[in-house]
Amino acid sequence: MADKKKPVLLRIDPDTHEALQRWASDELRSVNAQIEYLLRRSLQEADRLPQPRGGKR
Repeated sequence: MADKKKPVLLRIDPDTHEALQRWASDELRSVNAQIEYLLRRSLQEADRLPQPRGGKR
């Protein structure tokens, strides 16, 4: 089965969005990609990412 991304509506205050936009720009990412990167990194640090199929990380 193909890996599909799920759309999510995120409401954040303008100052937070502006800070994310600057950070994403500094790292040559879109705001969406920056949010996804930060969420994934946080999940990894908390050991909360689900194991990929096949049981290996």
